[in-house]
Amino acid sequence: MTTPLHLGVRRLGRGGADVELSLELASDLALIADAVELLAAHCPDGILSPRRIRFNFRTVLAEALANAITYGNGGDPDKHVHVRVVAAAADAVRVWVQDDGDGFDPRAVPDPTTPEHLHAEAGRGLFVIRHLVDALDFNEKGNLVCLTLRAG
Repeated sequence: MTTPLHLGVRRLGRGGADVELSLELASDLALIADAVELLAAHCPDGILSPRRIRFNFRTVLAEALANAITYGNGGDPDKHVHVRVVAAAADAVRVWVQDDGDGFDPRAVPDPTTPEHLHAEAGRGLFVIRHLVDALDFNEKGNLVCLTLRAG
């Protein structure tokens, strides 16, 4: 039996339009769909267009979670993935995904569009993320990614 997901919600600022969501999940690929839907359902209306929530937000979050579980945590059920989403009404939605792993160098990930990597079965997640967000940043260790989707 899987552990239920518990979403933390905190209103930021005086107006309460800005919100911070937090979620921790075990390294279990079966939890990704529920985690993505839970976070998407609580992302405030009006910051991102419905299409960007429906497609970009859900896709990049699912890819980042899959990468954190599979590569970052090596599928170790004793490790967790930590997600923080900050939705600022006048600015953007920022998503931080952190795993408990040793990290990696994102510059060392091969380009999946080169002829030698076209038929690889894995290695496209970061490529997809890069093309669906407005900004992508990693911490120095390489176990924390920040995905930025600007308002609109």
